[in-house]
Amino acid sequence: MKYLLPIPLALALLAGATHAATPAGTPTQLEAGLVNPGAIDKPAWFKESFLDLRDDIKEANAANKRTVLYFYQDGCPYCTKLIQENFSKEDITAKTQKNFDVIAINMWGDRNVTDVDGKETTEKAFAAELKVQYTPTMLFLDEAGKVVLRVNGYYAPDKFAMALDFVAGKHEKDGSFKDYFAKLKADGKVAATTDKTYTLPAALPAPLRLQDARKDSKRPLMVVFAQTECDTCDELYNDIFKRKELAYSLSNLDLAQANPDDDTKIQTPDGKEMTVAEWAKALEIKYSPSLLFFDTDGKEVFRTEAYFKAFHLHGAMDYVTSGAYDWMPEFQRYLQHRREALAAHGFPADLME
Repeated sequence: MKYLLPIPLALALLAGATHAATPAGTPTQLEAGLVNPGAIDKPAWFKESFLDLRDDIKEANAANKRTVLYFYQDGCPYCTKLIQENFSKEDITAKTQKNFDVIAINMWGDRNVTDVDGKETTEKAFAAELKVQYTPTMLFLDEAGKVVLRVNGYYAPDKFAMALDFVAGKHEKDGSFKDYFAKLKADGKVAATTDKTYTLPAALPAPLRLQDARKDSKRPLMVVFAQTECDTCDELYNDIFKRKELAYSLSNLDLAQANPDDDTKIQTPDGKEMTVAEWAKALEIKYSPSLLFFDTDGKEVFRTEAYFKAFHLHGAMDYVTSGAYDWMPEFQRYLQHRREALAAHGFPADLME
């Protein structure tokens, strides 16, 4: 199975992204154990920490900074994009160094960690406890060690810079990051994008009556939350969803679309009556597009809320339809086995196509 995707990237949570340059001779496939011989080193200015987060937060406070926990794994192509693209920009690097201490934590690591409550654990147990499913995941902490912003997956440079400004400026006291972004847009400080309506074939009709429409269905439900101003949605709808392999997986799901800003009254998968916007707020939708998966009882079982290429999105669909989320709670382990199995059958997957 070959994932062919032109590389004009545009992100949103968000936002538009550009393709990471790969040095000549750098392997693009992950080796067994999620190790990439060409994995990029973290910036030298990241904090060297003994992973006692209580001390780290105290030291950051004393320097008038905030703490960022950066979860990564070897061979992660999206981590490479973050390091090579975002932190290659002088303004982003300067802003990060001035306002934050960044602490790298290996999602599968065995180093000892002491969390903000003084509990001793390991990197991998700490990541599992925090439900880290993607890399990079960045947790921005306030002065008391509380998470004020969680960035699951890759943010393009423009959106990433906004996230830095949100936390550095302590704007969480005025509302969510989504509220902050909306205010910037209203003030003309965010470049306008073209409003578009996206169509997903075979999706349930609007207004959504998700419990009633699925009373006899035995398929899981996938709801795509996508705003009309969403550059990343172009790639999702106009490329990824149109691939034959993805269409096969989509056929195993009930499908629905929802604009998180819509005030239309709907019925949720568990039978509640509310507007789409109220539902999106209750679900804490922060990224467009976000894909949320529900079981036949209307319970959410998995979601993607980061920028992903075809391999990872295809994997997410099969992760749910196969029921693997029940017996393999670590999505990254599922993807690793999937990649190895495909390679063994002669279908190597390019993770960034």
